[in-house]
Amino acid sequence: MAVPKRRMSRANTRARRSQWKSNNVALQEVKVNGRVYNVPRRIAKAVQLGLVDVEKF
Repeated sequence: MAVPKRRMSRANTRARRSQWKSNNVALQEVKVNGRVYNVPRRIAKAVQLGLVDVEKF
């Protein structure tokens, strides 16, 4: 049998939210001018093409 939902207190809500963690960004190795850099996968192509400065990462 279904049970009605109960209201969660503000303290419990915030405690639950504080346990949430994001995952680390997966890095991909990219060679630029003979040097290997680890950059996020979403900008790997831009780094290879020289559109993004690698020194920022």
